[in-house]
Amino acid sequence: MAPIDPHSFTDSTHPLATHISLSLFFDFSSSTIHASALLTLPTPHSGPLSLDARGLTIHSVVDPQSAAQLPFSLSSPDPIKGCHLTVTLANHSSVLILYTTAPTSSALQWLSPPQTFNKTLPFVYTQCQAIHARSVFPCQDTPAARVCYSARLNVPHQLSAVMSARHVDRREPIAGEGSALACGDAMWCSEGRMVEEFVMEQPIPPYLFAFAVGELGFREVGPRTRVYSEAVPAVLESAAKEFASTEDMIRQGEALFGPYEWERFDMLVLPPSFPYGGMENPRMTFLTPTVLKGDSSGAQVVAHELAHSWTGNLITNKTNEHFWLNEGFTTYAERRIVEVVQGEDRAALNIGIGWRGLNKEMERFKDNLEVTKLKTNQEGVDPDDVYSEVPYEKGFQFLWRIERQVGRPAFDEFTKKYIATFKFKSIDTDTFLEFLKANLPGIEKEIDLILWTEGTGIPPDAYEPVSSIYTKIISMANEFKLGRMPMEDEVADWGGMEWELYLENLPKSIEASQILELNSRYNLSESKDYEVKVAFLLLAIASKCKDHYAEVEKTLKAVGRKKYLVPLYTALVEGAGKEEEKILAKRVFAEARETYHPIAQSVIETILSKHI
Repeated sequence: MAPIDPHSFTDSTHPLATHISLSLFFDFSSSTIHASALLTLPTPHSGPLSLDARGLTIHSVVDPQSAAQLPFSLSSPDPIKGCHLTVTLANHSSVLILYTTAPTSSALQWLSPPQTFNKTLPFVYTQCQAIHARSVFPCQDTPAARVCYSARLNVPHQLSAVMSARHVDRREPIAGEGSALACGDAMWCSEGRMVEEFVMEQPIPPYLFAFAVGELGFREVGPRTRVYSEAVPAVLESAAKEFASTEDMIRQGEALFGPYEWERFDMLVLPPSFPYGGMENPRMTFLTPTVLKGDSSGAQVVAHELAHSWTGNLITNKTNEHFWLNEGFTTYAERRIVEVVQGEDRAALNIGIGWRGLNKEMERFKDNLEVTKLKTNQEGVDPDDVYSEVPYEKGFQFLWRIERQVGRPAFDEFTKKYIATFKFKSIDTDTFLEFLKANLPGIEKEIDLILWTEGTGIPPDAYEPVSSIYTKIISMANEFKLGRMPMEDEVADWGGMEWELYLENLPKSIEASQILELNSRYNLSESKDYEVKVAFLLLAIASKCKDHYAEVEKTLKAVGRKKYLVPLYTALVEGAGKEEEKILAKRVFAEARETYHPIAQSVIETILSKHI
């Protein structure tokens, strides 16, 4: 075998599929999908073809032309990569795989009606990044393998579907479409079923495959943007208001990075269990409801996911070892968009919060310095276990350092050329560095590129942001150590970002009495902004201010976003003298586990098993 990715069984000597055609029958009663995947190869192939699969029951593999059975084998599961599905071909240029997903599919979260907003109908959605597409369909599940796809989703008629693809049709099932599937044609064509058709004509890495099926509604928010969510008017209205500036951001992105290549930029606000802030699925960004803050600051997450339309979706990291190429570039692009649309102070606060986050990650990974590099070695490592702010914030700092060296106009010109050169390709760090040196001659003499990409920690020429508002907040946080609370007139115009930055910079060793006084003045534990609420609750845990443990429990049961779950559970169980907190963490996780997405469940289990 000649693997091209430490997280995939894909073999570099095998052809990469160019198209996948999917038929998916959603069986909500068993939390499974009965499905077929037709993989098309660029040229006829003889011999083995290696595919990734996780938790899939493979019923048969057939030649789509003759319907003859083809030999296949499925390995026992690897704890990180899942199963190695090997199909044996004889001059075939396509192969049809009939299978059923597992109820425990790592990409899928099946929500029962009580777990949804309206409490009447079920809901299911995907999260395929980093290596979970293989639990929905067999594929070469590496970002090095870009593929176009089409899909037919057979769903109950009360529900509708969205995908990271263009919607083609919603229609009645046609006899014969489901005959090869495990559900059979009778179920496929049964009363009360509808088929939704989609097509993605641009090649995307498998992790960008996405769908959601539920009782969905939408609002128009721009000429190429709708915001979808469950059909709850209050959620739709607040989302439409929060994201009203989306078209301005798309235009700004185009001015910076060239044409928007994906036609539409729609968004779906998911139920609270969604494990990320956002997921940049092309044409249909998925978002956590925690970004609906009521002050438009949630639009910064949208700016980030939008920026991925160029960096990440158009140009993609070849493997997760080069994740900074996706996230560092996108964080840089997001802040450039925010700077124009929301102003320089907003961008500086955003950078300041990121700088604080980067320094915290260095402390978190002090015993695993490999993870603090931009170019990492992830052999035998689950990418979900090492997910952090490092590729985002250290990657941003690297690009910001280059911008400072060559000047913004030259860096803008470089960025546009970079995107135009590598669009619809997957690249690695070395490819980026060669292109950088060729297009900004002499840059390697001014900046230590090897230190930045292969060195651990934060390089000495990284840069803390400078702005009057940032400096003022940091100095106020330092004064708190001397016992000075912020005055009401000083914080009257503060929004969530200002409070987040302030709380993040307070000492962790403050007294419980100070926590209670701060909260009695500003009611931070009840903040509607989860960034503020969680930053405050982390201080409460650190100071053992048990008055707020009920709010910690409530928060852990209300949201499934890993950005909040990971630090809260970690704070409860890490360190000495935490017996009471460990009991709390264990009990809350046991009670809340089923409401979390499988990705979040797995990460929290890892944290608890390490400390309890």
